[in-house]
Parts: sequence; C-alpha cells; structure tokens
Amino acid sequence: MSADERKPAQFARTRERRRSGIAGILCACLLSIIGPASAAEPVFFDWFEYRGHDAVFEAPLPEGHYRNPVLAGFHPDPSITRAGDKFYLVNSSFAYFPGIPVFESDDLVHWKQIGNVIERPSQLDFDGLGMSRGVFAPAIEYHDGTFYVVNTAVDSGGNFIATARDPAGPWSDPTWLPTIGGIDPSLFFDDDGRVYILNNDAPEGEPRYDGHRAVWMQEFDIARLQPFGPRKVLIDGGVDPSTNPIWIEGPHIYKRDGWYYLNAAEGGTGPQHSQVILRSRQVWGPYTPYENNPILTQRDLDPARAHPVTNAGHADLVEGPDGRWWATFLASRNYGGVHYNTGRETYLLPVEWKDGWPTILPPGREIPYTAPGPTFMSGPADQAPSTGNFIWRDEFDGPTLDRAWMFVRVPKQAWADLGVQPGQLAITPLAEGLDTLRNPSFLARRQQHLAFEASTAFMLPEPGTEAGMAAFQNETHWYFLGVRRSGGKAELFLEKSSGEAAETIASAMIEPGERLKLKIAGNGGAYSFAYDADGRGWQWLKQHDDGTILSTDVAGGFVGATLGPYARDVQDK
Repeated sequence: MSADERKPAQFARTRERRRSGIAGILCACLLSIIGPASAAEPVFFDWFEYRGHDAVFEAPLPEGHYRNPVLAGFHPDPSITRAGDKFYLVNSSFAYFPGIPVFESDDLVHWKQIGNVIERPSQLDFDGLGMSRGVFAPAIEYHDGTFYVVNTAVDSGGNFIATARDPAGPWSDPTWLPTIGGIDPSLFFDDDGRVYILNNDAPEGEPRYDGHRAVWMQEFDIARLQPFGPRKVLIDGGVDPSTNPIWIEGPHIYKRDGWYYLNAAEGGTGPQHSQVILRSRQVWGPYTPYENNPILTQRDLDPARAHPVTNAGHADLVEGPDGRWWATFLASRNYGGVHYNTGRETYLLPVEWKDGWPTILPPGREIPYTAPGPTFMSGPADQAPSTGNFIWRDEFDGPTLDRAWMFVRVPKQAWADLGVQPGQLAITPLAEGLDTLRNPSFLARRQQHLAFEASTAFMLPEPGTEAGMAAFQNETHWYFLGVRRSGGKAELFLEKSSGEAAETIASAMIEPGERLKLKIAGNGGAYSFAYDADGRGWQWLKQHDDGTILSTDVAGGFVGATLGPYARDVQDK
C-alpha cells in the first residue's frame, strides 16, 4: 500500500478522537457569531421516532445481496470517489443546512455520514431562496492526500471548490470560480499531472431550443484552485444533436485502457432522465458517442409496472479494489404513476464493460431492489438506517444533534439545544412560519419510505407558542400538526399549505396535561395525523388526507419531504 493509500486509514483512526469537536462546530459557531435565540420560552421534546415499513423492503435479502436504494429518501445527485480502501460519496442538499453530506463506506453498500462540506454558517447563506435553490450536484475527487468538492451555489454565489485533508472535515471555505458559469462542475486528474474542470453551461451562440446546453472543459490550476487557458465545448446538446436532446449535465471524465470516457446525464431529471457515454483517445476530444446509448434509463418501461423506479440518471462511476467498476446514480420510487414524496435517492449497480464500453443496465430492464453485492462487501446484510425497513429513534441524550437532522436554510441564532435540560431537545420558538424564506425553528429529518410513521412527545407549550410536528416539502407545501393554549384548555390543530394560503383543516380541544404525543403516518399519498394526550391512547385527528402536496411533481423543485419537531412564536400575531 502506498503512502497515499495509507492516508485515509490514518485520518479514519484519528476521526473518532475529533468527532465530538467537529459535531459541535455548528452550535459553537452559532453561539459565538450570531448570539442567543429569542426570549420566548423553549418547548421540550422528549424523543422523536421514525418507522419505515415499505413493501419492497419486506422480503429477506439473499446471501451476498444488498438493497436499493442504498441511500433511501432525499439523497440526489450522488458523486463518488475512492481513497485507498474506502469510498466517499456526496449528495445535493439544496437550501438545507448543514449542506453537502459526506458519506463513507468500506464496501459501497453500507454507508455512514461522517460530515458535511457546508457546516459553518459563515460558508454560505440561503436566506431568500426557495428550498430547491442553494447547493446543486456536488462532485467529489480524491488526489494526492486531498479531497476536493466542486459545486454550484445557485442564486447564492455561483461555482466554487472546497477542500479537506479529512473528508469528515473541517472543509475549507468556498473558493469561488467566477469565470465559470452554469452548473454541475467536476474535476478530472489526468495521469500526466494536468487537471481539468468540466461543467454544464449554455452552448456557444444562441441556444437552438429550450434545454439546449453544452458540456465545457478548461484546464485547472490545482495549486491556485482556479481555471486557466481556453474553454472548449466537448458536447453540444447531447449524443445526437439532430434530436434536440435536452439538459446534458453532470459530466465526469474517467481514463481506462488509454481511452477517455465522458459520462453525462441527458433528458432532464424527470421520467426521460438517462445516462450516456462517449469516448476519445485525446482528453480534448473529439468524443464519439456509444452506439447503444443510453447506458442507463427507465423511460422505456411500462409506467403501470408494480413498484416502479423512475427518473434514473446522473451517474458517477468508481473502480473497486477488485478491478470491477460500479455506478452510483439517482432515481425515484413512484406511487400513483407520477408522485414521489421521498425525492430522488441514491442507487448502486455494477458496471459491465463490453468491447471497450461501459453499461450500467441493459435496455428494458428494471432497476432491481436487491442485487448481488461487491466481492468485498462486508458486515451484516442490514443497511439501516440508510435503507430497508427499520425503526430510528432519537432520545436527545447526546451532546450534539444527530447528523440525520437538518435545518431549513442557515440558522441565524441557536434555537435548538440539547444542554438546557439533558435528555430533551429544547426548541426556542422563532416567529418564522414554515412559509418563510428564512430559517424557521423546524428540525428536519428525511422521509425515507412511502409507508412510514413519525412520532414525538413534548411538554405543552406556554401561551403564545405553538408546537408540534411538521411534514415539509418546501415553503409553500407542508403540514403542521400542533397544539396551542386556549384559555384553560389546549387546542390541537392541523394546518395545511398546498400552494395557497395555509388553512386549518382539522382541530380538537383537549385537556391541557403536561405532555402530548403526536404522530404523522403516511402511505403513498394518504397522510394521517394522530395524538395521545397524557397516555390516553392514540386518537385520529385527520385520516387519509391528500398528501400528494408533498410530492415533487405537485410541489415542484428537486427535494424530498422531511419530518420533525417544530415550534413557532405567535405572541405578536
């Protein structure tokens, strides 16, 4: 093993000693930079539990197999790299914070989040942005002891690069790339020492049609972290310009057996999404498309098939230690033909090489929910809580928040605290509603299943505060199951926003005991809402409401639904 290959193992051994400090960066930065939260009384949450029970995950795994998706729930635009005997993967996170999650795996199947590229409030700001803006399609590479992530902060700065010696962090502040427009940058390190940056951008001249884009490349100075020299178009439009292909994007270059392979997505991120491959003997091209493109798609399958997986594309390739290649890519699990509340997820499939060309999945074949794993796959078949059916429970008894939790945009004050009352999450309510373009006091966890239950228990809030749980897609599409004091009683209510002004669709008066349990249950597009007041047992407040408002096709954008505790200050309203 070379010195370069030993470095990932070395920083992995030191990571556990640093983890508590790294995990506490967010809280420390918030307290030192932007000060304490508002003066409203906090709401104390005892625990939060998430249960997933999808039918496609019920069958036992055959020996040596794994489950797809490998990262269930909103984990789009995966990019992967190998460093020694470990693999590292990043995803888009858009306007959520911390941003750009970093995952680590020994075997491509079992993944653990170890950090975030955007983890300090000083790095980026998403105020004023919709949830599907922010950080798009990151690409990760490892070279000579350093990790590089290039990315686009849409409407919040443009293209940038961040670096780290340890992928768990800390990552550098963004170094901006002002001369590069467009989206989806990636790096390619050639074996002659030269480095190149690719990205999607407008074509030369005027676009001929809506969705006409091009893949550009420029040489990159890795010491200065800046591009230089002339830019050149490698692909104009797509693999067959005569058909007016749309949205050529997510480009990557790999080198194998003297060939340069240019890998890109085509067709948009909906049902027509696909992956195409081209190759050349020269890094600058010209690149010849594979005659059997696309190498991955699900657009040619019957949309009425059982448990469909759709929208497949945006693939990145990596070589395993045994010489076999693998592809990570995004796809979605649909219900009702067009709806998907779990967003775009990360899948894994082997790459087959034939006559010098890679193929991820032959035409007409469905993406499998189970598949034979790599020869180096280790550990138990269970991949929870990344995928499969499982129960995930947070007792809020750690020193810092679990990495599963996210904030909607970047917090400007420290309103979530685990130290005020150990064993409980204290949320100091802000006045921001879920419809804000800033940061509401809502803690978000991804919905990872079509069939799920999420529940929590908390102390009833003081007058002037509303508290409970939210199911959230974006600032215009959400549910809030909450409670507020009303005279000597407590009023339970369910608010719903589906693109218009929010409305209360159910309510009930309950005795104001000390504690209340709330539950949100989903099954495809049917969402139900329940409560348990002081241990009297679960009662339904509203059943089988139309939860397609949380699906991407209805709400728009690129994210999936999230769930979690929420409190808001209404004293001045």
